[in-house]
Amino acid sequence: MTGMQIENATPRPIAAIGFVGLGVMGEPMCGHLARRSGLKIMAHDLRNEPLERLAADGVRGASLADIADGCDLILLSLPDGRAVSAVLSEIEPRLRPGQVVVDTSTSPVAMTREIGARLAAKGIAFADAPIARTRDAAARGELSIMVGATDVVFAHVRGVLETMGTDVTHCGPVGSGQVVKILNNMLLFQNVCALAEAIAVARRNGVAPEMLLATVAKGSGDSFALRNHGMKAMLPKNFPLRAFSTRYAMKDLSYALEMARTAGLDLEGAQLTMRRLQASEAAGHGDEYFPTLLHLIDPA
Repeated sequence: MTGMQIENATPRPIAAIGFVGLGVMGEPMCGHLARRSGLKIMAHDLRNEPLERLAADGVRGASLADIADGCDLILLSLPDGRAVSAVLSEIEPRLRPGQVVVDTSTSPVAMTREIGARLAAKGIAFADAPIARTRDAAARGELSIMVGATDVVFAHVRGVLETMGTDVTHCGPVGSGQVVKILNNMLLFQNVCALAEAIAVARRNGVAPEMLLATVAKGSGDSFALRNHGMKAMLPKNFPLRAFSTRYAMKDLSYALEMARTAGLDLEGAQLTMRRLQASEAAGHGDEYFPTLLHLIDPA
């Protein structure tokens, strides 16, 4: 399946969009979509609170069946691949040729490619479009969105995705968006571990972490992780719930390690990062923002 373009699913015009999953990232994404697209938006979530907030933007709450029956394009923003599979098991029997499903979740690559092939065989178009950047970026509509799709499907959904993100990149055929997103996160997690090590060494050698990161930010050690995860979370020791948790980080990193094993690669750096995330979870930080692993590497 790797690199395979599936061309037998022709999208129909988009008049109504369904959005499934209104979590920390999904709710602001759906809000921007409603305000910027000018289209009819139907949404579904297990909680009523985000639906009540989005009603002010014209979003109408709906069942999964209603979304499957009444929407030309269906966006998924769900916690993991298992949730994606569960939602698809409910909506797929009701889908018809010409509809489009876009998964903005981070899901396993092999599963994503299997879904794309299965839906295409029924004339249903599919794209994986996982998102990157912070929840603040989601609130501003400035996400990076990495898309795996045929050229035709990418052209069809690009305008919709641009209501939620400032950088929408076509990475290749179905599954390619997931590959890029998962490796993006693998790099991020390892970078955060390196920041924690640097903070620990600096503090024990008489240099304040604030001075360390502010100065490194002016040099070749600068990074997105330093300016966001380091300065905004690790320095003030601010690791809130309902951010990108340690458990979510472990989930995404497990997808990267799965890809590596399939390719016959032994990623020692990623494996070490996984052990540190697992230790952080075991210490009771599983639901906290994942840079909380600082507590493990640099205990007060």
